[in-house]
Amino acid sequence: MGILAALAAAGVFMLRGGEDKPKSGHMMRALAVRVALSVTLFLLVLLAWALGWIQPSGIPLGR
Repeated sequence: MGILAALAAAGVFMLRGGEDKPKSGHMMRALAVRVALSVTLFLLVLLAWALGWIQPSGIPLGR
């Protein structure tokens, strides 16, 4: 949810930032937060897999 919220915030900052306003960096900060949250989520999934908390099940073939 935090990743989507950061992406939405970046979109809002992009749409609000008209040509008459100076670039404030809010959009870039929101995108940096989104990237950091995505990397953290990926590392947590890898950690959970390494500790055996989750197991890959593959794609069911439907047989």
